[in-house]
Amino acid sequence: MPTRVVEVAPARYPRWRARFDENNPDGPQRVAGVEEFDHDPLALVLVRRGGYAVGVGSSGALSAHKTGTRYVQSRTAAGGWSQQRFARRRGNQADELVGAVTEHAVRLLRGSGARGVVLGGDRSLAEAVLDDDRLAGLRDLPRRELFDLPDPRLAVLETAYERARAVRVTIEE
Repeated sequence: MPTRVVEVAPARYPRWRARFDENNPDGPQRVAGVEEFDHDPLALVLVRRGGYAVGVGSSGALSAHKTGTRYVQSRTAAGGWSQQRFARRRGNQADELVGAVTEHAVRLLRGSGARGVVLGGDRSLAEAVLDDDRLAGLRDLPRRELFDLPDPRLAVLETAYERARAVRVTIEE
């Protein structure tokens, strides 16, 4: 059976569910699962090659945030020695990006009282930020992953916070 996931704002969920049940008493659709993520405050770490956003969301709004950009060279069509040299350069630039994001995350997220973590952007870069020992307290918190986000900016960070708080409803067709 095909399924799809719908994200509904927590305040809207009771009315949405009542309307859904009213419109689908005997099918053709049914709710197969409901996943709530009602942790407050939330720590957000969004990282992509070239951009980052770190923030703390509490009571429905961002209470602290930092966004920025860092250049990370994209892939090139060069071959041979040049290809290896550019790959090393990309790796070094990505390491510098992770280091910068980690410093901002330590400054904003340590001591924030976060009860959940939201990771987004590039999976390996976001995980590398949380690998820092100074952020060890965040690793074991409940986690929501949003790796389908565009380049992190303030608007994307706000959208990520809204999506992180949303109730995920799995619907079977």
